[in-house]
Amino acid sequence: MNILGGLICLAALVILLIAAVGIVRLPDALTRQHAATKAATLAVSIFAIGIGASAWNGEWAWKLALMTAILLLTMPLASHALARSGLAEQERREQV
Repeated sequence: MNILGGLICLAALVILLIAAVGIVRLPDALTRQHAATKAATLAVSIFAIGIGASAWNGEWAWKLALMTAILLLTMPLASHALARSGLAEQERREQV
């Protein structure tokens, strides 16, 4: 199970690295935040599954589930706030 958990965590790391490249290479704030929030949500969820597979016991299970649930609830809100802020800034710059 440790090897399987390590492979799952490695997959999450690869997703985060792809997101980091997207953040650097994408042209504007809206596309960069999209890459960051979508990949971060997926990668942290996969990483929690990998940690759960590696160190499985009841004490870790509820903590990982709670962490993933909080992330899944708050990341769309943060993404929406960043998108609105970026759009407002873009509109402000176009008016000047």
